[in-house]
Amino acid sequence: RICVITLAEAHPLLQSGKTIKNINYQISANCSRLQNKVSGKSKRVWLFTLGAQFLTELAPLCRISSSDGEEYTIYSCIRGRLIEVNENILSNPALLQEKPSTEGYIAVVLPKFEESKSITQGLLTQKEYEEVLLKRRSSAS
Repeated sequence: RICVITLAEAHPLLQSGKTIKNINYQISANCSRLQNKVSGKSKRVWLFTLGAQFLTELAPLCRISSSDGEEYTIYSCIRGRLIEVNENILSNPALLQEKPSTEGYIAVVLPKFEESKSITQGLLTQKEYEEVLLKRRSSAS
C-alpha cells in the first residue's frame, strides 16, 4: 500500500545521457521536503504518519538540474502522506540514473487507505506502459 516514487524509464534524464548536476528538495521558500518529519510508535511499518507532509497529485517533490541547464520538476502523482525522501541521491545523484527503480528512488508516499485501491486500479501494467511508449515514439517520428 505504499508508493515508491521513481523516475520513469522514459524520463529524459534516463534517455539522453545527461549528467545530473543537482537535486533540490527545497520546493519554495517555506517548503522543504527534507523537513518532513514522520513520527509514531510504528514508524518502521509506517502505520502512523504524524507530522508527515500531505501531498496532492500535483505536489512537487524535488527539482533536478542537469549539466546542460535543463531543470525537471518531479511531482508526487499520488495523493498521500510523504513518508520519506531519499537523501542518498543528494550526495550520489548518479543513483537516479544507475539504479532508478531501487536505490535511486525519490520518495515514499503513503496514500489514504480508502484511496489506495482506486490508485492501484488506475496504474498501468508494464505491458500497457510499454505500449504507451511505443505509441509515443511512433507519433513523434
